[in-house]
Amino acid sequence: MSDKITMTADNALKKLMDGNKRYVENSENHGDVSSAVRLKTCTKGQEPFAVVVTCSDSRVIPETIFSAGIGEVFVIRVAGNVIDDHQLGSIEYAASHLGTRLIMVLGHTNCGAVGAAFHPDDDNKYIRFILHEIRSAMGDETDPDKACILNIKHSVAVIEESLEIQKEEHEHSLKVVGALYHIDTGEVELV
Repeated sequence: MSDKITMTADNALKKLMDGNKRYVENSENHGDVSSAVRLKTCTKGQEPFAVVVTCSDSRVIPETIFSAGIGEVFVIRVAGNVIDDHQLGSIEYAASHLGTRLIMVLGHTNCGAVGAAFHPDDDNKYIRFILHEIRSAMGDETDPDKACILNIKHSVAVIEESLEIQKEEHEHSLKVVGALYHIDTGEVELV
């Protein structure tokens, strides 16, 4: 476990949601991407205040959505924001070695991966691994928005089942939350 705990989970969640509010209200990103911060993170390392597990969708840009700069958000992207051993390993690394105390699973409206889970025609390709996980999460749900939220909640549950994450939650007040990004308005809603 790292000694560099930069911020509590509650403060990290507030910072993410405040950043999203700035993003929705403005047309520019207020995250620091200066040469000074690039040099600082190069020499002193990263200190992300949150892990954001999100979809690979090109319309979902966590650093922009949360008005974050270089080194502030540890982003893990995979179609459908599903969780497997690789994502769990990355999350555990951020929690154990970087001291990050907030993990957010960020799904989004109009998700192509969730939409594809309603149709069996891609089952013979590698996407079948993603679709299987999403179908497991959504069960018999036929509404795409509700299926998306079920998928987010399922990913949160998978993360919380990790023994390392349970340890971090207990010992270091780590928090795992789910959220839905509305691609039409830019708003993030906690679920």
